Amino acid sequence: MESLSENSEIKLDIKALIGMVIGIVSIAGVWFTLTAQIAQLQLDVVRMQDAVSLYEEFRIKWPRGEMGALPDDAKQDLKIQFLQEDVEQLKYVVKALEIDNAKK
Repeated sequence: MESLSENSEIKLDIKALIGMVIGIVSIAGVWFTLTAQIAQLQLDVVRMQDAVSLYEEFRIKWPRGEMGALPDDAKQDLKIQFLQEDVEQLKYVVKALEIDNAKK
């Protein structure tokens, strides 16, 4: 039996050598692809967590009016204010008419 030394020779078929190189390159390609996909998924998760936290803040602050209002909301608020003033004036008119009718 022969022992391995610095002068030992290895006889390898060229097809086997090419096959090993192609196998190693294929495994490396799969490794890098999987690593890139994992990194992309981690980035997507971070983005989703950020979006959820922003939504959570919006969900809490918007109804309280802490994040402003839409222009349509401001218009509706003005209309409601004018309608309230009109209703108050109409109350006075109705009271005045009731008093006049009571006197007659």
